[in-house]
Amino acid sequence: MKHQINRIRHDLVRRSLVVRRVENVTPNMLRLTLAGDELAGFTSLAPDDHIKIMVPGEAERRDYTPRRFDTAKNELLIDFALHEAGPVTDWARRARPGDVAQISGPRGSAVVPDDFDWWLLIGDETALPAIGRRIEELSAETPVTSLVAIAGPGEEQTFRTQSTHHAIWVHRLATRSDDPEPLLEALKSFKPPFGDGFIWIAAETTVTRALRAYVSGAMCHPSEWLKASGYWVKGKADASEK
Repeated sequence: MKHQINRIRHDLVRRSLVVRRVENVTPNMLRLTLAGDELAGFTSLAPDDHIKIMVPGEAERRDYTPRRFDTAKNELLIDFALHEAGPVTDWARRARPGDVAQISGPRGSAVVPDDFDWWLLIGDETALPAIGRRIEELSAETPVTSLVAIAGPGEEQTFRTQSTHHAIWVHRLATRSDDPEPLLEALKSFKPPFGDGFIWIAAETTVTRALRAYVSGAMCHPSEWLKASGYWVKGKADASEK
């Protein structure tokens, strides 16, 4: 069936890995490369999968996107948006090669087929790992537009992809991360291409709600071809809304 979204469950496995590399993709996007024999059998089938990262010696854990899994090198890349300090973010800031990292998951994957005529990916800094992975994994010449709110030009990223990618960067102060207006204004200028499109949204919860309402209402986009998630809630630790 065309545009059939498949939901796949995975065995929940806890893995102890080692930090192999630490690098900054941008000043406020930190990337850790994890490796280890316990990555054997690791599976992530969708760009917006989530794994739990646990702070060694503490009970704190948070959801993060597997940015890339390189089976040849046996490496798992995780990007951390340094927009708000938290226990896992603080651990990632201090991480050095050789440190131990504990992860579990993903618990499941919602696999959206690559048979849509076009894609629109909307989000903020926290959504960039999933957005970047989706752009990189889309098939050749698939039209995809990314609409992302970031703190400034220095936070813009580039992606290697065979798709036909058009990036729209919305620069706004980090203090306005829960204000939907910057992204809404940019979204109102978007002209959907011909055919069936899939729209994916992830940002602070207030922003996601406003964007979803506009896509469903003013744009009349089919709800079954829309996924919107509140990745975080301003002022609340470890809070999200699907």
